[in-house]
Amino acid sequence: MSQSTPILLAFLGGVFLALHGGFNSQLSEQLKSPLLTSLVAYIISTLFALLAVVIYTKHLPSFYKLKEVPYYLWFSGALFSVAGIGLYYYTIPKLGISTMISIGLFGQVLFSVVAGHFGWFGLPSEPIAYKKIFGVLAMTLGIILIKNK
Repeated sequence: MSQSTPILLAFLGGVFLALHGGFNSQLSEQLKSPLLTSLVAYIISTLFALLAVVIYTKHLPSFYKLKEVPYYLWFSGALFSVAGIGLYYYTIPKLGISTMISIGLFGQVLFSVVAGHFGWFGLPSEPIAYKKIFGVLAMTLGIILIKNK
């Protein structure tokens, strides 16, 4: 598979996350609760994910395979997801979607550069190079330009 397909899918994923943030921040304003909005979003997301699993999954893991999964992997991603998404819903109406998404993306990029450098989460190490540092600095400038009216 060429690199263009994963790049396009990653771009599309980013667009979907911005759409999700926009729609759910509106829901959060209507419900007056980012946490309730997170709950609603995750319940509905669970239903969509269940439907996708039923349609696309041919083989489910065995009970013994499930028991081999470290216990913290069952909840740690979900915990950070709920916290991060709740913060999105809370801050989008206060900062605006372009500012919030750009700052949120900056947090993701900065953390991923550090995590990649050290090979955290069992992923391949991606040493920090001057190009990456320049990219982070360029993104910082971009956020300043987006934020300043």
